[in-house]
Amino acid sequence: MKNLYVAISVLALSASAAWADPAEGRWSTQPDDNGNTGVVTISMCGNTLCGVLGQPRDAAGNPMESENTGRRIVWDMEPRGSGQYRGGRIWAPDRDQEYRATMDLAGDRLTVSGCFLVICREQVWTRID
Repeated sequence: MKNLYVAISVLALSASAAWADPAEGRWSTQPDDNGNTGVVTISMCGNTLCGVLGQPRDAAGNPMESENTGRRIVWDMEPRGSGQYRGGRIWAPDRDQEYRATMDLAGDRLTVSGCFLVICREQVWTRID
């Protein structure tokens, strides 16, 4: 009976890993308008992906204090297959602006694009882990 529980536990853990979305993980952003970068942790939030801002760094790469640490900056990203995510929103701390957003995953690079009316921005984030 003990072996049965162990086998079920192993299968459950394997299934969880197998169902993880490829974009889940920690991503380093490109510098914003102020030269600051951050780490965004992307995870599943229901059936969509969301991202929370972690440790921000100044232009010199030093950790800095920010009221935005822990804030959700990406939400409602719908996985569409082939590394494409659509229908989401992103908030840019440097401009305090929210954009309609898309993400495109290619290996360890995540291209994040956002548009507000006709103004669009794009960054390439790099996977940390």
